[in-house]
Order: sequence, then C-alpha cells, then structure tokens
Amino acid sequence: MPAPAHHPTAVEAGTADIRPLMAGFPSGVSVLTALDEDAAPRGMTCSSLASVALSPPTLVVCVRTASPTLDTILAGGQFAVNLLHEDARDASQVFASGSDDRFERVEWRLPLGASGPHLTADAHATADCEVVRTVEMGDHTAVFAGVRRVTLRENAAPPLLYGRRRYARWSDAAVSPDPPAQPIPTEGAARVRP
Repeated sequence: MPAPAHHPTAVEAGTADIRPLMAGFPSGVSVLTALDEDAAPRGMTCSSLASVALSPPTLVVCVRTASPTLDTILAGGQFAVNLLHEDARDASQVFASGSDDRFERVEWRLPLGASGPHLTADAHATADCEVVRTVEMGDHTAVFAGVRRVTLRENAAPPLLYGRRRYARWSDAAVSPDPPAQPIPTEGAARVRP
C-alpha cells in the first residue's frame, strides 16, 4: 500500500509564520555583548548569525529592532559575538531572559581592544566587531559587522546547538569523522569530477 500523500498548506506571501521553518534549521548559539555610554555591559542571546564575506571579514546578525542591546550596539558602533560552547546552556538562557543581573551570573572580561565583553567561561570563540551597515526589515534589524579580531579558547568544549526549540550538544550530534569536506560550489561555478 503506498504511503499517504502529504498535502502541505500554502499561505499567501507576506502572511506566513516562518518560526516553524526556522525552528527546523539548527544553528549555533551566540551572545552579543556591548558596553553602553556609561561602560555598563549589555547583551542578548542570538542564533541569527551568518558569515557574509571572508575579505573583508564580515558577519551579519539579525536583532529585534526594539532590543535595548541593539540600541547599545548602534550607539557605540561595536560589539562582540560570543559563540557558546555546549556546556553553556545556562548562559544562553540567562541572556535570553532579559534579566537585569545577567552579567553578574556569568564570568566575563574586557580584554584590551575588545569591542564588548568576552564571556570567558561560556564561549569557545569570540569575535570583536564594528558596525559597518544596518538594514531594518520588519521587526528586526540586520547588522553587518566587520570582524577586527577573533579569539579562540584552547581546550574549550565544542559548540552549543539550538533547533526545534531545544538545545543540543555538538558532541552528541556529531557522528564518526566525515571524509574531508568538499567546498560547496557557488552559483555558476563549474563542477569538477574527482
């Protein structure tokens, strides 16, 4: 007997709820940090992060336009992206909570030349960034950022993952070593057979 056919429900353009779609696209977890005009630390959890270009090194983060952390980032023109390791779920939840004491509940430092606080106990890597462009789209703002410096922490745990509204550990999700990665062809690039 053939399997029953699945008939997806289409929604008019512009009215679709994309949250279920994006929940099915697991990503790493980051915390964006910055200092306000009084040098007080501000920060928020962000899973909407992507690389834009290698040269110049550029990232994009998408932040709720009404976020106080976004106001701090735009006012100062710089911020840090802290990539959380798989044992840092508590830090992710603290920075997603909106709690006023979030920086009192984590270990952080402000190294010389940093663009924002580095979460030294919870991040496996941190990028110090400067804002180069912003684009407001609906209820979010895309912040394009030039990366000035990357700090990798030796012996840190692998990345924390988030998808389908749940956390996962990279070490649990990863399988046996894969063969060497092949570059993903860009549009219009010729494919070379081995």
